[in-house]
Order: sequence, then C-alpha cells, then structure tokens
Amino acid sequence: MAERALHRVPHAVFALLAATFATQIALHALTPRPTANAVALPSPPATTALRVASLGEPIAMAQLLNLYLQAFDTQPGVSIPFRDLDYDRIEAWLARILDLDPAGQYPLLMAAQVYSEVADERKQRQILDFVYREFQTDPVRRWRWLAQASILARHRLGDMPLALRYAEAIARHANHPAVPSWARQMHVLLLADMGERDAAKILLGGLLAGGTITDPHEIYFLTRRLQELEAAEMSTPLSKQRRH
Repeated sequence: MAERALHRVPHAVFALLAATFATQIALHALTPRPTANAVALPSPPATTALRVASLGEPIAMAQLLNLYLQAFDTQPGVSIPFRDLDYDRIEAWLARILDLDPAGQYPLLMAAQVYSEVADERKQRQILDFVYREFQTDPVRRWRWLAQASILARHRLGDMPLALRYAEAIARHANHPAVPSWARQMHVLLLADMGERDAAKILLGGLLAGGTITDPHEIYFLTRRLQELEAAEMSTPLSKQRRH
C-alpha cells in the first residue's frame, strides 16, 4: 500500500489527532494518582486452626508466620513505622508462633531486638513485658532474651527497678549450668549500679562462697568487683552512708 504524503492528509484529520492527544493529557492530569494504603495487621488465627492448616508440620508453619509478620511493616508502596503497628496484635502473632514451635527463638529475638526499637515508651514496655512473660514458661531456653530486655530497661528506658526485676528473674528461674554465670549475676551488677552496695556485696560474697562459680576468670572478676564496692564504700563520707 502506497504511503500518502503528509501535505495530502486533510487538515481535519490533524485537528482530530491533536484534540485526541490533548484530551488524553487532560484526563491523565485529572486522574488521581494511585495511593498505597497500609493494611492493618489482622488478629492471628487460633492455634488449633493453625495446627490443622500446618498438615502435621507446625514448625514449618511457624517459620512461614515468622516471615509473614517480619515482612508486614513493608507493604507494596508503603512502609509502616513500628509505632503505627498494633502491638497487642504483634504480641498475639508472636505468641501463636511460639505455640507452634516452643523451642524456636526467632519470635523472642524479634520482640527483644526489633519491636523494642519503636520510638514509643509504652510500646517498648509492652513488648519487654511480653518477653518477661514468655521467659517464665521456659527460662533455661529463653534467658538470653530477658537479659536483653534487662539491658534495654536499664539503658533505653532508664528504669532500674524494671531492669533489676528482669535480672533477678534470670537468677531465680534460670539457675542452670546451661545458663552462663554472667547472666545469672546481672542482678548483682545492677544492684551495684543502683547504689545498693550492701546488697550487692552480700550477693557477691554468697556467689564466691557458695562454690557455684568455678571459672578462674569469673572468680577474679567477681572478687575484683567486690573489692571495688568495698573501696567505694570506704571512700564515701559517713554522712552519705547514713543517708543511704
């Protein structure tokens, strides 16, 4: 088919093409741009339903739920700050995952090292308290996450009583050879930081005299710490000691 020269195309055709092009541009300008809306985290299914859906593979199901929850704050076209997440539902999902895989560590790792990073003190306390409650169901396996919670309470929240509460729970409930002695001694160091020197000295002396600490390096460290406490007490004016 022979091509028609441009000068032979009727002017009406050019006008129609120009009008069509202009209309398309106008419609594109007037059409609202697609927006990405964050979808709220739903409540998790019941544990029994998840077990049925797992087809006899609860650990595999727990791993899938881990991936789902971890990726939820990043949805197509939008990133959700942790402070905007519903922490009651976050807790519920983490608890469900632990129900499916009690030996799994990932949910508590996420709680202690990821969701605790939220810039919201109320939510920080909520997620640390979740770690504390879950620790009590399996102290020997979950002590490290409560130790992390104690450190966060001390340095992130500035809440010494809360940090001490967590550390004392480790000493009381995770008193097992599988738990490192430094973790079982965290409460001693926190007591010293709080200025409760007499209590710290008693606890340190008990650890050294009780025979539970056998590692020479740990014995040296505890002995050195006890000596530092005694030296600090000697250097404190009598008036301040009385006030304590």
